[in-house]
Amino acid sequence: MNIRKLVTSSIASALLLTLTLGASAADLLDTVKQRGTLKVALEGTYPPFNYKEGGQLAGFEVELANALAQKLGVKAEFSTSEWSAILAGLQAGKYDVVINQVGITDKRKETFDFSEPYTISAPQLIIRKDEKREFKTLADLKGHKLGLGQGTNYADIAKKVGGIDVKTYPGAQEYLQDLALGRIDAALNDSLLIPYIVKQTKLPLKPGAPVGDLEKSGIPFVKNNPKFKAAIDKALADLQADGSFAKISTKWFDRDVSKPPVAK
Repeated sequence: MNIRKLVTSSIASALLLTLTLGASAADLLDTVKQRGTLKVALEGTYPPFNYKEGGQLAGFEVELANALAQKLGVKAEFSTSEWSAILAGLQAGKYDVVINQVGITDKRKETFDFSEPYTISAPQLIIRKDEKREFKTLADLKGHKLGLGQGTNYADIAKKVGGIDVKTYPGAQEYLQDLALGRIDAALNDSLLIPYIVKQTKLPLKPGAPVGDLEKSGIPFVKNNPKFKAAIDKALADLQADGSFAKISTKWFDRDVSKPPVAK
């Protein structure tokens, strides 16, 4: 065999081995394990998911992040960011993951990989506890008054149905108060937020029927980290299997938010 070809072949093989080992070592899971921390970004201003209480981060996603990090054998290290910049920061490598109700969309999957979904939500009606009428769909509200927050996309959803008297309010407190007093017939919000806001207001209300498409949220991270994806998915599955996820979820939402919403 030609010596030059042999040397060239040997160098190429060594280079390929180095690149292969380098690629393996570069997996995010190795970085996280070596560092001993999982760098987590969230807004810190989005109760009950994540917010500050007494100067400390609290909320469903804060507790979930801590539990996931523990399953990975590391500690969670938090940083906060405005929503408008949070995914750009992830892409730039400022943190390992974002745990902040990031919807899994085809567009986002072009840039990031995602864990399995950990929340499933949908637009959902809010009704009075003593409501006898059946509002199973938005169409059932034709000829009735529906309250919702200003600036949300729920008004567009309701108007597409037609025939609904849509009333907009500055915030949830106002339309929930009107609903409790009988000034409107139902309200509309995200299914994940309804148990929290109903509990906060202490009004005689309850979740009604889900009336829109389901949205799944997961944990995004930079692409091409298969070991990390497998590990974070296993950590989520383990939390669900041992009951930890349901315990955390029930604390904040009175139900397991990894399951689709249902009327009560």
